Amino acid sequence: MPREAMEYDVVIVGAGPAGLSTAIKLKQLDPNLNVCILEKGSEVGAHILSGNVFETRALEELLPKWKEEGAPVKTKVSKEKFLFLGKNKSLSWPTWLLPSVQKNHKNYIISLANLCRWLAEKAEKLGVEIFPGFPASEILYKDDGSVKGVATLDMGLDKDGNKKDGYEQGMELHGKVTVFAEGCRGHLGKQLINKYNLDEGKSPQQYGIGFKEIWEVSEKQHQEGLVMHTAGWPLDNKTYGGSFVYHAEKKQIYIG
Repeated sequence: MPREAMEYDVVIVGAGPAGLSTAIKLKQLDPNLNVCILEKGSEVGAHILSGNVFETRALEELLPKWKEEGAPVKTKVSKEKFLFLGKNKSLSWPTWLLPSVQKNHKNYIISLANLCRWLAEKAEKLGVEIFPGFPASEILYKDDGSVKGVATLDMGLDKDGNKKDGYEQGMELHGKVTVFAEGCRGHLGKQLINKYNLDEGKSPQQYGIGFKEIWEVSEKQHQEGLVMHTAGWPLDNKTYGGSFVYHAEKKQIYIG
């Protein structure tokens, strides 16, 4: 049975910061463009790693009045620490000796999920259609091999692929342009890399495993605006890694 199809000027896969910013910029450039975003999470922000030290330069360029319009970017970095950890002690490294990418005194501690929700509101006010809970499962191609769009996942299947009550067939979304903004390990992105040999002659991509939690601590333990990074123990000298502790608002700490 043929799937229902919807036609757009631009189809964007992923309602993270990149996908939402792309949609907003396109509508700013041409309000008549028909733009949609597919998001696999149940709501925008549901799959976004939350704790973040945020540089506002790109937001300033995209939405210059972000402060007046209530962007959830409130907690300025007020203090920084960098520690080298040993098994039983630590050494504090002067922050003025750190490379510029490690200096955050003009940045903000934010919830990236909340920022994405705010960006989604801005996008929808501009006329962008956002479909949360609809993961893009398949890339569609034209006869000449170029990308035609994507198809969403069939809903209501059991573990063996059999239709259950409430089965809904996936839809096709066709775009003159399709933007894949699904993150560094997106399953569709990997298919595109393989199909078009996008990694040919390129350095191999590097990935790391991250662990993160959000803690609510007592007021006595909380230092709103503090950013702390560490290196060293328990890792050996051949292993890259470290930790972070960001003191956000409302007695919350992003730690990982």
